[in-house]
Amino acid sequence: MSVVGIGVDIIEVARIRASLERHGERFHARICTPAEAEYCTRMRDPAPFFAARFAAKEAVSKALGTGIGAACGWLDIEVRRKASGEPFIVLHGAGAETTKRLGISQVLVSLSHTEHYACAQAVAVGEST
Repeated sequence: MSVVGIGVDIIEVARIRASLERHGERFHARICTPAEAEYCTRMRDPAPFFAARFAAKEAVSKALGTGIGAACGWLDIEVRRKASGEPFIVLHGAGAETTKRLGISQVLVSLSHTEHYACAQAVAVGEST
């Protein structure tokens, strides 16, 4: 296994909270998959959870070397949780195509959030050659 790319992102929870208040479900639909939005909205305070997913998607796009855009959009990156609570990434559409083209077999992710900030780190790995 070899590291193909790394990415990190940090965001102020207040920025996401303001977007949620201003745009509501339009924000959910633009940034999150339905499953991600459903998970976040179940929380007492959804903003830090949405912020962590926003940061994860930014970090993953950086690890892929693409940023958010045509090669990998917001909805191409999905954060899911194992039964243990560990987050993992599922790539769809252009994101999945990009990983295939780059020889990436897995994207590892770690999330964290506080009342004021959310951050994520992503590592894209491929098979050693």
